[in-house]
Amino acid sequence: MEQQVGDEEEPQPVVLRAEIRRRRRKMKAFTSTLSVAVDQIAVEFVLPTTTKSSRSPDTLLLEVAGNWTVEQVKAQVWLRVVATNLCPEFYQKYSPDHCILLYQKKGNWCEIYDKHQVFQTLDCVRYWKALKKDVGKIHLTCRPQPSEESTQYQRYLNYLIGYDVTDVSNVHDDELEFTRRKLLTPRKIELSDRDPKLYSMDPWITSKHLPEYLLTKVTNSHILLVIHRNKASQTIKVSIDDTPVQVLQTFFTKISNKRALLGVPENVCEADYVLRVCGREEYIYGNHPVRNFHWVRQCLKNGEEIHLVLELAPNPGQDLVQREDWAQVDDCTGVAGTHEQLTIDEKDHERVYTISLWDCHRKFRVKVLGIDIPALPRNPELIVYVEASIFHGQQLLAQERTSSKAFTEEVLWNAWLEFNIRIRDLPKGARLSLQVSCGKAQTQISKGTSSYQDNGGSPGGGGSGSGSGSHDGSKTKSRLLYYVNLLLVDHRSLLRQGEFILHMWKMPEKTEDNSSVNADKLTSATNPDKASSMAVAILLDKYCYPVALPKSRDGKAAGGEGREAEGGERGQREMPNHLRKQFEVIVETDPLHPLSQEDKELLWHFREECMRHPRAYPKLLGSVLWGRQEAVLATHRLLERSSVWDRSVLDVGLAMQLLDCHYSDAHVRSMAVRKLETLGDDDVLRYLLQLVQAVKFEPYHDSALARFLLKRALRSKRIGHFLFWFLRSEIAQSMHYQQRYAVLLEAYLRGCGEDMLQDFRRQVEMTEALQKVTREIKAMSAEKYDVSAQVVFQLRQKLENLQTSGLPESFRVPYDPGLRAGALVIEQCKVMASKKRPLWLQFKRADPTTLSSDTIGVIFKDGDDLRQDMLILQILLIMESIWEEESLDLSLLPYGCISTGNKIGMIEIVKDATTIANIQQSVVGSTGAFKDEILNQWLRDKCVSEEKFQQAVERFVFSCGGYCVATYVLGVGDRHNDNIMITESGNLFHIDFGHILGNYKSFLGISKERVPFVLTPDFLYVMGTSGKKSSPHFQRFQDVCVRAYLALRHHTNLLVILFSMMLMTGMPQLTSKEDIEYIREALTVGRPEEEAQRHLLDQIEICRDKGWTVQFNWFLHLVLGIKQGVDKRSA
Repeated sequence: MEQQVGDEEEPQPVVLRAEIRRRRRKMKAFTSTLSVAVDQIAVEFVLPTTTKSSRSPDTLLLEVAGNWTVEQVKAQVWLRVVATNLCPEFYQKYSPDHCILLYQKKGNWCEIYDKHQVFQTLDCVRYWKALKKDVGKIHLTCRPQPSEESTQYQRYLNYLIGYDVTDVSNVHDDELEFTRRKLLTPRKIELSDRDPKLYSMDPWITSKHLPEYLLTKVTNSHILLVIHRNKASQTIKVSIDDTPVQVLQTFFTKISNKRALLGVPENVCEADYVLRVCGREEYIYGNHPVRNFHWVRQCLKNGEEIHLVLELAPNPGQDLVQREDWAQVDDCTGVAGTHEQLTIDEKDHERVYTISLWDCHRKFRVKVLGIDIPALPRNPELIVYVEASIFHGQQLLAQERTSSKAFTEEVLWNAWLEFNIRIRDLPKGARLSLQVSCGKAQTQISKGTSSYQDNGGSPGGGGSGSGSGSHDGSKTKSRLLYYVNLLLVDHRSLLRQGEFILHMWKMPEKTEDNSSVNADKLTSATNPDKASSMAVAILLDKYCYPVALPKSRDGKAAGGEGREAEGGERGQREMPNHLRKQFEVIVETDPLHPLSQEDKELLWHFREECMRHPRAYPKLLGSVLWGRQEAVLATHRLLERSSVWDRSVLDVGLAMQLLDCHYSDAHVRSMAVRKLETLGDDDVLRYLLQLVQAVKFEPYHDSALARFLLKRALRSKRIGHFLFWFLRSEIAQSMHYQQRYAVLLEAYLRGCGEDMLQDFRRQVEMTEALQKVTREIKAMSAEKYDVSAQVVFQLRQKLENLQTSGLPESFRVPYDPGLRAGALVIEQCKVMASKKRPLWLQFKRADPTTLSSDTIGVIFKDGDDLRQDMLILQILLIMESIWEEESLDLSLLPYGCISTGNKIGMIEIVKDATTIANIQQSVVGSTGAFKDEILNQWLRDKCVSEEKFQQAVERFVFSCGGYCVATYVLGVGDRHNDNIMITESGNLFHIDFGHILGNYKSFLGISKERVPFVLTPDFLYVMGTSGKKSSPHFQRFQDVCVRAYLALRHHTNLLVILFSMMLMTGMPQLTSKEDIEYIREALTVGRPEEEAQRHLLDQIEICRDKGWTVQFNWFLHLVLGIKQGVDKRSA
């Protein structure tokens, strides 16, 4: 079959009509002599064998044709050597594959890794030209075999990753291995550039200005620091603008007479010491003023003393990285040459070895051979068909479908589908999406514009509507069963050819979790479960040679192409005034606003003008016809020429928007990442969760975004720590992206020192041990809410056994890497009264310098996906930073929460906090929900003085305002008295974000949410008001809410983008654009500020009017115990 296709297709890509050739010859008369000559490159090959006489390596001088592939070069060397009868016992025994090609560049060994690469496009050729070398030198060496030590190391890494990255049983090309090798280069560069001392201490600093509310807590720009050494301490006064070095100088001056008392020898000075936060692995180090250190700001905010410990700097040797086994790969690996280097035009066809994709003018087609399924669906009367679509990002480029056939275990079509797109127009990143759908046999598929004619197996495939829209399920009642994607241009820019058997992914059933299906449908991975998955067999056209997508056209050649593409633009550079208004309106709309065809044409026509306004980029790039080569080239030229983007002020929302699922073009995504390079570490941490999710939208494993994450993680231990857990959690939960995340995580771990790896090992061992215990406890106690004393006794016994038989002595807390937990305090551990049986655990603090006697409280959960909670907490942190810029301190409490595997994770227990339900019940039982004064009285009882009580009320007002606005904007539902908590210092906060964006629960058919947010009579009582009365505290509350709300509105685009990215990536509540509409409505997008302000005050009034309904819900909750998925987190 393949042979036949090869013969049938062979001439077409290489034969051009004479007329076209003549026309081209006229156009290129000037350059034809250049294009005909193929570059010859003189190379001396140093061979793996040695001459018997001198014991020096054998060499061979060879004139290499520039358009040979690396594989051909190796074969030619072998042929020459065999012909000269050199060392026959070696060359006749082994094949060229036995050896690899290496060259030296700036003292480093580089491997020429990609056998399909055209020789003249190699980095070494460019390097030799730059050095003006007439003869290059390449070493042929035997392919190295991994040592026992490196095999062991790989096993260790695989354990930490939770996936075997060396397993290639489920790949149809070498992209996995290819990416592993390519990511070595950015890793090496980052490791050689990083400052060992700075990396080992990794100071946590912020680049934001000190907000006004913190400045008020500083006296004359000075603060007090308590510095501890051994058992003694010394308090010093320093300026907030002093650097850590100046702080140490002040300290050493102050203790000049009491060195012996503090145990500081006479022969040392401040340069020998560093400052660390007491009880935390957090250093005050580096060239930054102390006011910019995160811990210092935290202490100022909470009104706490700043305690530091004086100690010797940690040994940077602990961060030394295991020596790499691999040579670096050639920098140009995977990059094709220019069109002029690859084109067959005016070249001797006998000497063509790689074809330019842009010379392929025929339409793209695919032959659907058939499908094979191990187990049939239950209904025997089904018909089945395959729909094939070509997408770039979310843009549909072409679509066809097969005829419908009876659904049996094996269905054969053997039919070609020809698409309405030429091969030359296929962009990099284009994916062939194959979907198997079924319907009832008697269904007649209507011939409307949005559905497809069932054209009885004719080779053309789709009927009248095949270029537009998706299959209309309402008319045909067909159901999508299976899907799989194939990238048409692979990772090394070669067009796919030949036969593929692809194992498909099953669409989740209605009863199954379908939360991540939007993102999953974009994956180019195939189903690893080959035994029970549907397989589809397809055939793509085969050619005699590799067909490569050129990286560009040469400058001169681009001129002619350019004029045609620019479409007479020179006269249209200036935009007429009547269109300028329309243009500004388009650019100002929020990211979700759909563009009309007219809008897109306007933006594309005035693309030069658009390039002057970075805010227009997402809209312009969304208007590009990615299925037209001229449009793609014109876009790339625009992006290359424009420096406006790089000069513009960083707008995170804008850069993030270009990284979502709508943009697949590598130039566009690289441009977005280039902008993010300027982010400080604290901002990278703020957006890390979303950036990790955005990796799913990359067409290929190796991308600018993956490299950015790798570089930043290797630069900061804190970013590295969270990247480790975010990736590991995805690897455990998302089979569709397992390989991609595993490759990235391996690249990071290979840049970690032994100390860091041991830290990760201890954390992984801890989570594994706790998961085992949780599952055993769950199995013991039936699914009822109360927990018997027997179950708690069993838990403590199991933990005791673990502690004695090999739990790590200490480990970094996964949600807070600055904190090290030690032994379990077993008598304080218990099982929580909730369906999933979470463990309530208390650990000792492992750091001997800690001043706190408090334990570290952790809730360990198995059975709940914590990724949605992580998302909401992350957005709360982002909101907090927006408010901080407006100098608003709303005392949010985004407690620690991290997913550490498949539906397992840890949640921080906030100390001195309890639920509103507990407070209400503790006084008068379930009717406590209707007693307005109980909360106020509880708070008063917890405060030792009237002054402390007033401070607590103040904190309550601000935190209540912050959470009212945040939960309203995010549509956080299911708010009852068991998932709203308060600390003894008056800080109100919400927990358990299982219901967001208005997906509210109902009870007895009635929605439990009757109010925009929770503001009950007992909350108002604390503010000194009831009914419709006002009070100074309540007016303050209204003012705080309005300021917070308006501040968020100024960042609407950022919030909408962060959420729309999460739409795709596995949030049970976020499955449609309508969900995002909720945010637009809540933020009153498009309305004037006064109206928005009035809108929020109206919401507060609704809450005051209907506060009793919430109290009634709370009463129901207390009486009936409506605990659907609610965990009591209180002691």
